[in-house]
Amino acid sequence: MARVIHFEIPADEPERAVKFYSNVFGWKIDRWGPMEYWLASTGERDEPGIDGAIMERSDDKGVRNTIGVASLDDAVKKVKDEGGKIVGHKRAIPGVGWFVYAQDTEGNIIGMMQEDKNAK
Repeated sequence: MARVIHFEIPADEPERAVKFYSNVFGWKIDRWGPMEYWLASTGERDEPGIDGAIMERSDDKGVRNTIGVASLDDAVKKVKDEGGKIVGHKRAIPGVGWFVYAQDTEGNIIGMMQEDKNAK
């Protein structure tokens, strides 16, 4: 089965987006090469998940990815503190966890999920 192995987040101001994702999720993000392309390490190699990049926005609308968080409430607060917005309402995905959409500082929509098998 094919799996997502990389993501790209378009940004009008890549450095602003780097600050947002670093501060909200603790990602390690470093510029790669001479272009506006920033590699994002989202965790240790032996943990589940994928790494990706933040890049200068082109004509595309971007992609949506869901990001796993330890505490959805804490992540919501951090999103707001860093200039993002919450889109919609926190909701349970029964047997999976708690989910909400957020908008980052660049206008991209991201999902955030807190695992909770007891969610109803």
